[in-house]
Amino acid sequence: MKKMSTLYKKDINDLSKVINEVNEENSWVFEFGIPTRKFDGTAMAIINMELYKRYDCKKGKTPPEGAIPCDDPDPITGHWPHWIKCDRNNPQDKWAFQAFDKKEKWEDSTYELCGEKVQSNPECINGHELIKHGIEKLNVTDLSFEGLREYFSNLELDIEGIVFHDKTGQGRMCKIRKCDFGIKR
Repeated sequence: MKKMSTLYKKDINDLSKVINEVNEENSWVFEFGIPTRKFDGTAMAIINMELYKRYDCKKGKTPPEGAIPCDDPDPITGHWPHWIKCDRNNPQDKWAFQAFDKKEKWEDSTYELCGEKVQSNPECINGHELIKHGIEKLNVTDLSFEGLREYFSNLELDIEGIVFHDKTGQGRMCKIRKCDFGIKR
């Protein structure tokens, strides 16, 4: 799973926010984007019925043996995302296996691990769950900067953000989050 860029360009004076200018690489969203809910947790993958977690190899470091690269290293930051196999004997993987063991058979895909012991549980989930990426479609009609800001300003909407998937099957994705507009969840 590649690191996703935002639909709108980052503010160079405050990289935690976006400006009203579309990232050229993501202009496809306006014609081919399917908006789905972005869950706030930890990225996971299931590959051949094995559980993997995301690992970000920092600049100058060597990835662990057996790590599966998700993308090329970022030319600016040097960050290099990988998948590394979870280990039942590693206490850090306990909650991921708690979610994984709820089902006998899983589809090879990427997931978000959410739950009581993950990221302070902003999704308010009892126990722990693996939520397949792209599973919850959203009804967002106005993708303009102002339209998305208004969408995220809805006090009843308690989501982290939106991930757009390319309906043409090219595998493209991009994101936009509430916090990109300076709106707290």
